[in-house]
Amino acid sequence: MEPAKIADEIKMLSIPQRLLLAQDIWDAIALENDKLPLPEWQKSELDKRYNQYKQGKLELFDWQEVHNQLRKSH
Repeated sequence: MEPAKIADEIKMLSIPQRLLLAQDIWDAIALENDKLPLPEWQKSELDKRYNQYKQGKLELFDWQEVHNQLRKSH
């Protein structure tokens, strides 16, 4: 099916149906994440942060706490 036709079909779905479809698409991508290209600069940054974490030099925050703080400030 052509992308334009797919887009037209998606527009006909309800919002909850589109949200479920979006989740299904992300899940399908996640299953193949080893095939996604990762630029060298991202690999280097991830390695650097992981090493900082292992050495106890990286402060970690709970995602819910960060989310709540962002919601309060914006």
